[in-house]
Amino acid sequence: MAKVKIYLDDVRTPIDKDWIVVRNYDEFVESITFHGLGSIDCISLDHDLGDSAMNEYYTNVSPNFSLNYDNISEKTGYDCAKWLVNHFYNGKHDINDFPLVYVHSANPIGSANIMGYVNNFLMNERRPQTCVRVRIEHTIG
Repeated sequence: MAKVKIYLDDVRTPIDKDWIVVRNYDEFVESITFHGLGSIDCISLDHDLGDSAMNEYYTNVSPNFSLNYDNISEKTGYDCAKWLVNHFYNGKHDINDFPLVYVHSANPIGSANIMGYVNNFLMNERRPQTCVRVRIEHTIG
């Protein structure tokens, strides 16, 4: 059976139709749980998943290179990355079942937070630190 690819983003849709698109934290958790880690080839994460996150981006990240999670009410791609690692440990999964994780967010601080978290997990599991920022061709809406 072919493995699936999961794309988390609240507004962008990848041009490549092979991605399963999820729009928020709850859909992300549901999709990972439904498919199972061993059935997922890769995941690409956006950081900012709603109005308060975008407001924080335009108010603090872009002009001041500062990110305050207290100003964000919805869960972010960073929350999804943390859930993914916890899900791996709670389910006692095999490390070979852990998918590749990429970040396609325009938010440089949020991207760095996700990559750092996932790469620290991989390092602790004695795996190459493969979580990088990528550009995936997409449309808006």
